[in-house]
Amino acid sequence: MNVAAVVLAAGRSERFGEDKLALDLEGKPVWQWSLESFLAYPGIDQVILVVPQSCSERGAEMDHPNLTRTIGGDSRQASAIAGLRALPSGIDVVLFHDAARPIVPAELIARVIDGVRGHGAAFPALPVTDTIKERQPDGTWRTLSRNKLGLVQTPQGGLVDDFRRAHAEVEVELTDDVALLEAIGISAVQVEGDRRTMKLTTAEDWPLLVTAQTVSGEVRTGIGYDIHAFSTDPARPMVLGGVEFDDRPGLDGHSDADALAHAVVDAILGAAGLGDIGQLFPNTDPQWKGAPSQIFLEAAAKAVRRDGWQLVHIDATVVGERPRVMPRATDIRKALADALGVDASRISVKATTNEGLGALGRGEGLAAWAVATLRQGARQGE
Repeated sequence: MNVAAVVLAAGRSERFGEDKLALDLEGKPVWQWSLESFLAYPGIDQVILVVPQSCSERGAEMDHPNLTRTIGGDSRQASAIAGLRALPSGIDVVLFHDAARPIVPAELIARVIDGVRGHGAAFPALPVTDTIKERQPDGTWRTLSRNKLGLVQTPQGGLVDDFRRAHAEVEVELTDDVALLEAIGISAVQVEGDRRTMKLTTAEDWPLLVTAQTVSGEVRTGIGYDIHAFSTDPARPMVLGGVEFDDRPGLDGHSDADALAHAVVDAILGAAGLGDIGQLFPNTDPQWKGAPSQIFLEAAAKAVRRDGWQLVHIDATVVGERPRVMPRATDIRKALADALGVDASRISVKATTNEGLGALGRGEGLAAWAVATLRQGARQGE
């Protein structure tokens, strides 16, 4: 079965008071978190992002071969219909997800897909731990059995043809996707939910979500180091942190010899336990001859995100007698941040000389150190 995910990001946030999906959550807008999780999941063939007419450019900057954007409607069901219409041919299973639930662990996605494959439709739910009472017509309250209740989450999935039929036949507005299937006689199986997949509904939810995302997950630190001699080619460009300097000759190496970028890559990979730059991009491979190190930075960032790591901070230091790094520090921070997909506020760049000591002090080359801090969040791939 071919699987697609529809991320519903067209809501008006009426109960929140402002566009909650545009809020910055640890360096990314809320809507982008779940979208990236589905794009990174290997079992999903296509992802549809449903955006509001009032913010039709949402997600336009994201260039991914499996991503399609479409305009939603005035209700959740209208937006779900828009997502269905945007599906390419050949899709058998579709998952609907509320973008207001930014954290979507890969194992949750897997459980829902397995549930659909085994039963035709599935939804995740958590057990109810509080006592729930129901108001009666006469104003009195009746206690409900917690054992018969569940806190329903998304993504919810089913067969594309079933959802199309349900939307065509059901005229009333329902609160979730499998309720539509239930209305046409299709029963969905419940799979285990995930408490990390909390929904941002009201302003009171925001500090809880920020706190949960900030304190959750393991934190790791990685150290990177690289050193290069100056080239004997007087025309060799000097590149540090993705920024070219007028000071020549540059550094000698197989790629662009960007020692600063290479140290950052090793720090990131080391923190996630994913090896080093030499394993991913060996200097014996001719395709990396003269390659810009932005490629290596982007690959490292993608690799750690796929394993559920979020880049919290980079602290890097260049050691050498030249070039003068600090006048270009802002440019370097921006170049590194753009390649890594984070805000420049998460990047620190410093420089020092070697006080005339050793090979670096004699001006024979340049070295760079980097420390990367990662935090484990929602795993985005297997």
